Amino acid sequence: MVRRRPVPAGKEIHVPVVDLVADLGESFGAYTMGNDAELLNLLTSANVACGFHAGDPRVMDATVRACVERGVGVGAHPSFPDLVGFGRRAMDLTPHEVRTDVLYQVGALSAFTRAHGTRIGHLAPHGRLGNLVVTRRDYAEAVADAVEAFDPSLVILVQEGAMAAVARERGLRTAMVGIADRAYEDDGTLVSRSEPGAVLHDPDEVTRRTVRMVTEGVITSRNGTDLPVRTDCVQLHGDGPGALELATRIRGELQAAGVRLAPLHDVLGAPAA
Repeated sequence: MVRRRPVPAGKEIHVPVVDLVADLGESFGAYTMGNDAELLNLLTSANVACGFHAGDPRVMDATVRACVERGVGVGAHPSFPDLVGFGRRAMDLTPHEVRTDVLYQVGALSAFTRAHGTRIGHLAPHGRLGNLVVTRRDYAEAVADAVEAFDPSLVILVQEGAMAAVARERGLRTAMVGIADRAYEDDGTLVSRSEPGAVLHDPDEVTRRTVRMVTEGVITSRNGTDLPVRTDCVQLHGDGPGALELATRIRGELQAAGVRLAPLHDVLGAPAA
């Protein structure tokens, strides 16, 4: 349990603010994935699947409508064209293919956001694409090209690496994502899922790491090194045993620690004119 510490009289109180985001709309046809309805009650933003790794027109329509009804910010979650592999398989795409595939998916989602009176506020590359834009500059530049062509005010959800560097160079807006149930290397990148211990399963540890990440700006690497991190949004999960309970607990512990939860545009502030 996180306890609030008393603040000395006359000292200014700094209230951390963070966005809670999760991947939604990953059902397809007759197949249902995740606990979207329950998870939406915990979130301030959502990464919505755009049809290439999951989702279909009906699911996208229903997901965007549910986000609008609950005041949850909508973001695009584009992927490699890999419905069978859920976007997690390596594909030898050219940067031109990456750029046009991302544009295609964002365009599809924008039809539904427009129909429901909202807009896409951010973009979060999914799965293998999301991993590769951290390490491959050509892919990072392709995603940045797509964002600039569609809407340069979109916020790109990033981890440290090539995507973050390219976005900063081009003046694109970024939000740093904290993933407390993943192990970190000493350089601040995530431990590969192919290695043991890459995913953390102890709810106490995951919750404790999340609160520290947000309130202290620190995450401990798998080698025991404390790393400074900026956390604009916390990635929650709604699939898997106990995932919803853990997401509920993380939200509650953050609030108990005095953290304010807000949509991404409130966390980052208005874009520069």
